[in-house]
Amino acid sequence: MGKMIYVADDEKNIRELIQHFLIKEGFETKVFETGDALLETFKKEPADMIVLDIMMPGRNGLTICHEIRETHNVPIIIVSARDGEADRIAGITLGGDDYLAKPFSPMELVARIHALFRRINLDKSTAGNRLLNFGNITMDPSLKTVSIDNAPLELTPTEYSLLEYFIEHKNQAVSRKALLKDVWKFDFDVDTRATDDAVKRLRKKIKTSNVVITTVWGYGFKLELQGAED
Repeated sequence: MGKMIYVADDEKNIRELIQHFLIKEGFETKVFETGDALLETFKKEPADMIVLDIMMPGRNGLTICHEIRETHNVPIIIVSARDGEADRIAGITLGGDDYLAKPFSPMELVARIHALFRRINLDKSTAGNRLLNFGNITMDPSLKTVSIDNAPLELTPTEYSLLEYFIEHKNQAVSRKALLKDVWKFDFDVDTRATDDAVKRLRKKIKTSNVVITTVWGYGFKLELQGAED
């Protein structure tokens, strides 16, 4: 059985086109006219990935994305006719793992889906047996797993990349601008506080560890052990 992908878009021709190409690639799909309908089904039957338009009747895609991120780590690709920098940044920092502007080639979407699944799956060729440790958090880049005191921690691909970057720069002040450039690959000037929502979600997920992400006012963040003194 192939992986299940949910697609929400208010344009019928786009929904059907995406569904056609995903089925040809061996994926199972369910399509929805609104994000609210997708969310209602997702709560009962979670999918392996979500493709989510922004502008739809009811709550917009960014709101749906944010709500899903409160409880689930499912990979999410945002697709939208809105291609402004602020929209792309909001899509990624509110929990999306990729952002694709309309009009787009269905084959490009398929390529992005395959690439995102590869990020999640085993990648020993690049990571080897290297483990990242800080406090009681352990990351295994080869398996893309995270644990706190050996208890598994579920992270989205973007949250994983963010935590990995923090651990690689542990006890260092990391600027918001550096996070946007090195984690989200934004190479243009943006509102650097766009990272704050993503950091807030990661803080919530590691709150049972002895590691904290502290705010460096006016600059960025620092990953350090609880009770650490400068």
